[in-house]
Amino acid sequence: MQTLVVGAGGETGRRIIEQLHARGIPTCGMVRSAEAIADLKAQSIRAVTGDVLKPDSLTGPLTGVDVVFCATGARPFKGGSPQEIDYQGTLNLVDQAKAAGVEHFILVSSICVSRLFHPLNLFGGVLYWKREAEKYLQKSGLMYTIVRPGGLTNDPPAEPGILIRGADTLFDGRIDRADVARVCVEAMLDPTARNKILEIINNPSNAPILDQFVQVPVVAG
Repeated sequence: MQTLVVGAGGETGRRIIEQLHARGIPTCGMVRSAEAIADLKAQSIRAVTGDVLKPDSLTGPLTGVDVVFCATGARPFKGGSPQEIDYQGTLNLVDQAKAAGVEHFILVSSICVSRLFHPLNLFGGVLYWKREAEKYLQKSGLMYTIVRPGGLTNDPPAEPGILIRGADTLFDGRIDRADVARVCVEAMLDPTARNKILEIINNPSNAPILDQFVQVPVVAG
């Protein structure tokens, strides 16, 4: 099994790579710049360049790939709006992944994407565009898993455990990026996670990882 982590220069993407390496699963990180390539290679991580806003640049990185992890996201002052990165970039990646014969597309999104009047939508409509990208993936014909984490942190959770529920059931909570990466990799390995939306937050009750997958139908229209 060959995997590709898109957005490998970001904090969540790097943690997905760490989880894959820990399990001995071959992977490659895709980043946009030569500087980011050098940074990953310095950590003995196989890396390639590609830009989700340039579809032609994705053909090489996707060749021979079985599973794509998409951990991209617009970042303030880094270039690219939510409409460009979270929406159009994801659409480009979905289209190219389908053309390349990728088997499974795992998208890191966010809780509350269905809440149009959420305060985060004041920042370029970030949640709105993430949800539109989700819909496109759902209707693409690719096998998918959409992982919607709560607010992302870099600190180990004070109370371990991950609460996992279906779409539009969790509207508050935080989760460590390392736990997001765990769920993404577990979702790749567990057949019951296919074609599902998983909302995840750190769980004070210490529920077991992947404790509940909920079937979510494709959204029409």
